Amino acid sequence: MPHQVHPALAAIRASGAAKVKVACSDIDGILRGKYLHKDKFDGAADGGFGFCDVVFGWDCNDHTYDNAQVTGWQHGFPDALARLDLDTHRQVPWDGNVDFFLGEFVNPDGTPYPVCPRQTLKRVLQRARKLGFEVMAGLEFEWFNFRETPQSWAAKQGVGPQTLTPGMFGYSLLRVNQHREFFHALLDEMLAFRVPIEGLHTETGPGVYEAAIAFSEALEQADRAILFKTGAKEIGARFGIMPSFMAKWSAQYPGCSGHVHQSLSDGKTNLFHDAKRERGMSALFESYVAGQVACLLQFAPLFWPTINSYKRLVDGFWAPVKPTWGIDNRTASFRVLAGSPKSTRLETRCPGADINPYLALAAVVAAGLYGVERNLKLTAAPITGTNQGAEQVPRAPRTLIETTRIFQQSDIARDFLGDTFVDHFAATRDWEWRQWLDGVTDWELKRYLEVI
Repeated sequence: MPHQVHPALAAIRASGAAKVKVACSDIDGILRGKYLHKDKFDGAADGGFGFCDVVFGWDCNDHTYDNAQVTGWQHGFPDALARLDLDTHRQVPWDGNVDFFLGEFVNPDGTPYPVCPRQTLKRVLQRARKLGFEVMAGLEFEWFNFRETPQSWAAKQGVGPQTLTPGMFGYSLLRVNQHREFFHALLDEMLAFRVPIEGLHTETGPGVYEAAIAFSEALEQADRAILFKTGAKEIGARFGIMPSFMAKWSAQYPGCSGHVHQSLSDGKTNLFHDAKRERGMSALFESYVAGQVACLLQFAPLFWPTINSYKRLVDGFWAPVKPTWGIDNRTASFRVLAGSPKSTRLETRCPGADINPYLALAAVVAAGLYGVERNLKLTAAPITGTNQGAEQVPRAPRTLIETTRIFQQSDIARDFLGDTFVDHFAATRDWEWRQWLDGVTDWELKRYLEVI
């Protein structure tokens, strides 16, 4: 029987395309990629291609870690093997409809590369499948838009970005209309890019938008999410707009969230719904929520991965600060939406917009499965109002190093994500923390320069 050619590969061969665009996620959720000549791509589609493993050995500013073991100067930064997922094929509307693929890293023997974010999510999803579950998910992002370019922002030396619009005006049709070309480009071009947006509106804050990505299987959702963040930046540049998914750029305004909606399916039915039970929550759903309540801090650096993430965790600014759950309560970390058989789901509200989508999804699903595997019960009642009923629940730590230490010592994180991943990710967060310790900020200059 002749070898069957994947439809995406056949289409590219038939089209006569001269080049293909490929990308993989680094640890911080930044897409690192390249263009490949059609002949090079043809070989890569079959056996993979070499991609320098420095993408796991440097930070978001391309500074190499001094504490990494998987990769580093001691290994000489060799090529790792990147394998393209041909099912991720799409064309980039704002880049001449060039063919595009996402990839992931594998070891030479074909086994998953232990620190690859996409492979880490797949590891957790495989565990869900062994339990008989298909994970469905949807992500929402809030982000600020600025009237800046990389050059103008560099010239300002990181101070005083100009927001796209002034004032606080959530759900504003007026603000949308002022930049309708950008707004429509996001909706229409993302749809053509196979990243369908369910809803898009202004949020409260100058130049803030929020987008909800259409629900899908979890791996596809993580692909859509990372492509949305990159795509928004590429589309925005065409209009002189710089989108930022930083968690909190100004103490004056609410931060930017990355809410994660989830449900478990058997392939046909939403297993979170049970109309016969109190609140419409199945026993499975309750255990899943209980797992997330119990494990929030075990996985916290995957929800709050940067120094800046913790500036968002301020009481009264919409970001949940405690491991609490509630029924349709937006002040809880875990918002239970128990409605129709189709819509019943969990919204994990604590992550920020600065998440790596693969890792945040891996974390929430792992925490939920932990509860399912151990048949955990929701012992605490749902909170009402703003943490009413959670007065004795301790709030989350306010620093990256605190959550990183909890994560590194977590047997649960190691069980679901693997020792190599946990140690590597913890090392990268330790590096990030030390860069912060060495930095001198404008806050310090304003506070101390004259008066001390």
